[in-house]
Amino acid sequence: MQETQEVSSGLDVTAIRRDFPILERLVRGKRLVYLDNAATSQKPQVVIDSLSHYYQYYNANVHRGVHTLSDEATDGFEQARTKVARFIKAKSSRGVVFVRGATEGLNLVASSWARKRLKPGDEILLSRMEHHSNLIPWQLVAKETGAKLRFIYLNVDGSMNLTNIDALINERTKLVAVSHMSNVLGTINPVKQLAALAHAKGAVMVVDGAQSVPQMPVDVNELDCDFLVFSGHKMLGPTGIGVLYGREALLEEMEPYQGGGSMIADVSCETATWNEIPYKFEAGTPDVAGAIGLGTAIDYLQRLGMANVRQHELEITSYALDALSTVKDLMIFGPNDPENRGGVISFNIFDIHPHDVGTILDQQGIAIRAGHHCCQPLMNWLEVPGTARASFYVYNARDEVDALVAGLEKAKQIMGGFSLGRSL
Repeated sequence: MQETQEVSSGLDVTAIRRDFPILERLVRGKRLVYLDNAATSQKPQVVIDSLSHYYQYYNANVHRGVHTLSDEATDGFEQARTKVARFIKAKSSRGVVFVRGATEGLNLVASSWARKRLKPGDEILLSRMEHHSNLIPWQLVAKETGAKLRFIYLNVDGSMNLTNIDALINERTKLVAVSHMSNVLGTINPVKQLAALAHAKGAVMVVDGAQSVPQMPVDVNELDCDFLVFSGHKMLGPTGIGVLYGREALLEEMEPYQGGGSMIADVSCETATWNEIPYKFEAGTPDVAGAIGLGTAIDYLQRLGMANVRQHELEITSYALDALSTVKDLMIFGPNDPENRGGVISFNIFDIHPHDVGTILDQQGIAIRAGHHCCQPLMNWLEVPGTARASFYVYNARDEVDALVAGLEKAKQIMGGFSLGRSL
């Protein structure tokens, strides 16, 4: 395989790759080609160093101590919150709640907003492409409150079918929850349009930004969403840290998600009053190191420029779509136009199970994802048990796409059109 070259005029991929120590390792004697970024991204050295520096020099609990280490930890923690707010263009950091990830953020909204407000006859609108994290919490809410789930259907190309959207979003609709970008199809959804329709009927708009926030500029004011969730580990940050953004007025109205330390203002043996937002939703000792690491990851992405990150995703995704189209008997799922999708490509090769594809690619040092990607209803709609998925980020280049294509051709040779007794 040739040396990685610069892909985008805005990003020097060769230089970027030097910032990621894991990309230097060999897997099964081959240079690692990491194409599983929709699951989790790799971490630059500056993020790794920021975690180490915190634990080495100012490890302490936040908001509680009166000593130097606690003051420094609190400053780092709250600076990270400010960085997040600026990154998504939030008007104030008071609307930024630190959670474990997008999944917990969605469960927080389901528990503290939806369960308290929905009743029989109310409706929750989702799409057929949602990750289980943006489906199961609403299933639980519907079961407990008597509300009904409704779904936006999909077009053949994996885009949303909005022909009957005026009927789907109606006076009974109380909440609309959709992914900004599909983790399977790569589809970028019209959340701004959906938010306008939802608000016209008095409904709340929830956006799963787990895939979009790492890849493109996101402005919560432009999207006009009421809640947005995303995870740090998909955007160069640590695992175990994520963000729930909420409109301050809604967060003020909501009851706490968990009880414990830090989320209280005053406590007696019988009653308690709550701390101000966002602390009302951050019970117990938070992931201080994770938040600081996320802040460092945001600094790194800001230096690259999110417009450049998006342009890079467009270019490498376009190249990959063209390259994969040369593989005989390979089917790509999702929109054909790179402008309407992010850096995620799911595909299957006729008569070869995606798990076999992933296993053979791993023998060549190529990491992809294979399975249902926590989207079983979508797999049922596609009429497949799973797909293989390649997903790209700022350190991926065209020669890695070429390696993927060569690996797929080898998989076809090895399998010979068979899949060890398993079939699609």
